[in-house]
Amino acid sequence: MRLQIVCLVLLLGLGFTPAPAAEVKPLTLQAAREIALRQHPRISMAELQALAARQVVSEVRSAFFPSVAFSATAVGTTDQNTRIAAGALNNPAIYERQADGLMFSQLITDFGRTAHLTKTTQFRARAEDKNAEATRDQILIAVDVAFFDALKAQAVLLVSTQTLATRQMLLEQVSLLASNKLKSELDVSFARVAREEGRLLVAKAENSVQASFAALTTLLGYREEHTFVLAQETTAGPTLPSESAKLVELALSQRPDLARLRYDREAATQFTKAERALRYPSVNAFGAGGLIPVRDDQTFNRDYAAAGINLNFPLFTGGLLTARQREAELRARAAEERVRDAENDVIREVHVVSLNTQYAVERLSLTAKYLQSSSQAYELAQARYKLGTSSIVELSQAQLSLTEAEISHTGAQFDLQIQRALLNYTVGGKP
Repeated sequence: MRLQIVCLVLLLGLGFTPAPAAEVKPLTLQAAREIALRQHPRISMAELQALAARQVVSEVRSAFFPSVAFSATAVGTTDQNTRIAAGALNNPAIYERQADGLMFSQLITDFGRTAHLTKTTQFRARAEDKNAEATRDQILIAVDVAFFDALKAQAVLLVSTQTLATRQMLLEQVSLLASNKLKSELDVSFARVAREEGRLLVAKAENSVQASFAALTTLLGYREEHTFVLAQETTAGPTLPSESAKLVELALSQRPDLARLRYDREAATQFTKAERALRYPSVNAFGAGGLIPVRDDQTFNRDYAAAGINLNFPLFTGGLLTARQREAELRARAAEERVRDAENDVIREVHVVSLNTQYAVERLSLTAKYLQSSSQAYELAQARYKLGTSSIVELSQAQLSLTEAEISHTGAQFDLQIQRALLNYTVGGKP
């Protein structure tokens, strides 16, 4: 039964599960990216936060425009009229009436505070836009890595199933020879051990495929378990400069997460200016007008209108304004240091990923030579064993080396694509 499963996987190539009766379209990397962009909740959350930040700009900027409100008031008293005699310094008269009118107010100047607050919200909105862009890039690179990991896991599974089939065939041949007294039971035991090692490899590879599919399923925004038929991807990715200095320059100028932090820094600077402007006076114009249909004719006219200007100048606030300004300045300095720290991390990341990419290129070449040498050694060991000039220990060792070489070379092929994708992401490139 196990041999039948192995043969089925071999027939399916890199497919992990049997295809249904209807033809299934392979999932390409580009299609996986598009699904993730549509369905991943982190992307939707970041985009909604960016849209909300734009509304804050309108909220703050509304202080530049006049405010007009309609009021309708109807008052009844216990007697003909009355006064409030307690609860305040003034004693306002209360008259029976019904009145309708408009209230108008307009900021004349607050010496730049509202303007700086508006710029603060604009920079924060731009920061949220860059945060949404950075989130999309993070999800896309995660999809790329998960996609190539899944392809690598499937390729390793294919190698493992082929290895198991070869070792199963060897066990059957050695068992037949042993039954005819041409080989010893020791040879059968070694062949059986090799077969069990092959089964262990297949089990491990199957688990890796399932784990890679689970990771890819989550990144694509699915909740239920999915098994994919993946299309092979052999793209080399965009051409990037080989010099580390140019890669660092690209990363510092293109990374959206750095741009977000820079906008946050500018927002903090503008907010500092806005807090400093609290020390200055503010001037507002007010107006009111309306009709009083129901009234005491001796007290009220049929209509009313009034206008005025109010100057508000803070004299003493118990140190509140000084503390607010100092807090804003310290937060602005912290935002500046946050940018520097992030830039240093990006520079380090570029150097590390660049080195890893160079190693991946070298590793692919080395594993190709390793595979070639292991294949030649296995063929020689197999021929020697058939001629009876070597033991099964030598053949088993050659089989093990060949399996390790095949798995290493297979992994190196996909690791190189992963590193290229990571390098492109690290310098701020788009997939």
